[in-house]
Amino acid sequence: MYQASDIRKGLKIELDGQPYSITYFQFVKPGKGQAFTRTKCKNLITGAVLERTFKIVESLTPADVEDHTMQFLYAEGETYAFMHMETYEQISIPKDVLGDAVNFLVDQMEVTVTTFNSRPVSIELPNFVVLEVTYCEPGAKGNTAQGGNKPATVSTGATINVPLFVEQGTLIKIDTRTGEYVERVKA
Repeated sequence: MYQASDIRKGLKIELDGQPYSITYFQFVKPGKGQAFTRTKCKNLITGAVLERTFKIVESLTPADVEDHTMQFLYAEGETYAFMHMETYEQISIPKDVLGDAVNFLVDQMEVTVTTFNSRPVSIELPNFVVLEVTYCEPGAKGNTAQGGNKPATVSTGATINVPLFVEQGTLIKIDTRTGEYVERVKA
């Protein structure tokens, strides 16, 4: 059991039978009364954010979550196959559990899969991924005064806004947390 004083960012707790991860916390000690901790908790299954205040004397239940390093193998319909890096066991994860991460999955990519009660609930990608631009319109000459952007399709099928100078066949670095273009990469 955790105490309210143990709350830190990234701590995984169980509330109402659901796993949550602390994304923000603030310890408050008012002039009168008991101290408390104000938190924002993200549901690991649904992604919903819950604001909750814990009194300093409250106990918290640790979530039964485990993080496993896995390698992405292939996609088959609406499921994605991953291999555990230590046991070589393969599991299939539905597309709805992966969410927007499917836009950046590349063959042989190592990811962190979080399981709750032995069931995959979320996936964490590396912060950056390098992908090839498979299609984009050519940049219009003289259209660069405002540093404009244009949509580009990358090798995974995702559409990313890129600067006008990016051309088809260019390798680009993308931030997987925001889905935004970072920079060009030399081959």
